[in-house]
Amino acid sequence: MGKTYEGGAPLAEVVRSGFVEGVHRGSVVVLDATGATVAGTGDVTSPVFPRSANKPMQAVGMLRAGLPVTDPADLALVSASHAGEEFHLARVAALLARAGLDESALHCPPDLPVGEAARAAVLRAGGGPRRIQMNCSGKHSGMLLTCGAAGWARDGYWRPEHPLQQRLRDAIEEFTGEPAAAVGVDGCGAPVLAVSLTGLAGAYLRLVSAEPGSVPRAVADAMRAHPELVGGTEADDTRLMRGVPGLLAKVGAEGVIAAALPGVGAVALKIDDGAGRARMPVLVSALRRLGVDAPVLTEYAELPLFGGGVPVGAIRPVW
Repeated sequence: MGKTYEGGAPLAEVVRSGFVEGVHRGSVVVLDATGATVAGTGDVTSPVFPRSANKPMQAVGMLRAGLPVTDPADLALVSASHAGEEFHLARVAALLARAGLDESALHCPPDLPVGEAARAAVLRAGGGPRRIQMNCSGKHSGMLLTCGAAGWARDGYWRPEHPLQQRLRDAIEEFTGEPAAAVGVDGCGAPVLAVSLTGLAGAYLRLVSAEPGSVPRAVADAMRAHPELVGGTEADDTRLMRGVPGLLAKVGAEGVIAAALPGVGAVALKIDDGAGRARMPVLVSALRRLGVDAPVLTEYAELPLFGGGVPVGAIRPVW
């Protein structure tokens, strides 16, 4: 692509006591069921880092390379940014144990759970950061298992030149239909590849539209069947997939989210300042342009803003 992301347009405003005190800018693209762009604003053709929204494609790459999982719940966890709840950690530990490993084999850094309740529980119990609690530990466990199955060295499995990461890059480039414009280091230490929002939305549409029984469809089906493992009990993408039958959704850091519904279309967006609070109202606005609606979308259409412990305003879409 050879372009630099130019930044987006106003997507959401922060209204306090009837006064607009802030605006979140960003970019969003809406594709129909054929993959044609039907709406959008901002810069949707230049590369951005989708961050964890790349995980479903990475899971496809792992399966193709021999990831030895047969339980869809395990596949959902490999695709996850989990909240660090007990059921997440138990399943990650079981994945590692299957390969004769423990959390010391993970390259992702020690961390507290990203889920507020799970983090509070760890701190109350006197615990601290652990690698298994890091929200990408499911993905890293999948990478380790894939290396074992493929006969690749586990040492340095996170490096861009490792055969594993080359396979994952192939999958991302195939499904987005774009060459990666840049390779960075994600928060978990694994590579993150830059693609456009249009490419990202197209990738999600291809995942949900894949033939039943195919590898990409297996990933999409696993995530939709086990949304609580993809995020957590109260995670945004989990609640979306629970509330909109057939929807595949995955958040990414720095204000990214992508979603697709078979036979309907797909959305990908980025909030330029990385604010997660603006992400969901804008996504709801985009999904409604495709005719999608459900009670959970009404809940996210505007998010309350508090003052003195009571609602005094909202974060609401302007696009």
